[in-house]
Amino acid sequence: MAMSGPIMIIDDDSDDQELLNEIFKELKVPNLTRFFDSCKHALDYLLTTIETPLLIISDINLPAMTGLEFCKKIMDDESLRVKNIPFVFLTTSNDQKVIAEAYEMSIEGFFVKPTSIGELKNLMRMIIDYWTLSRRPCIK
Repeated sequence: MAMSGPIMIIDDDSDDQELLNEIFKELKVPNLTRFFDSCKHALDYLLTTIETPLLIISDINLPAMTGLEFCKKIMDDESLRVKNIPFVFLTTSNDQKVIAEAYEMSIEGFFVKPTSIGELKNLMRMIIDYWTLSRRPCIK
């Protein structure tokens, strides 16, 4: 049984957003995809929605609030933390210090954006399939 929550994508690059949207259509991902160009907008959504997203996929290098800061705000907010929303980074950064800092916050994955569309499509297929099949605790 597939999880029905939306997939959140936080990326300030509109070309990357459009590319991921097309890839999700090609992969026939049934979940809604919600795109945000800033972590602030994504956090506002999380704090006001009744939906529980299937997955959060965030860039790291974002203006005003970085992906790392966004992840920390989720972990620090009890109402968001108990939703157990898987959080993965999809970024161009391959900095070991940043990767270590991300995993210290209990993220579920860190992926460097592939250079080809085919590789990105395969990566998205793998990530979506994994989190669609994975189970997490129910929220009471």
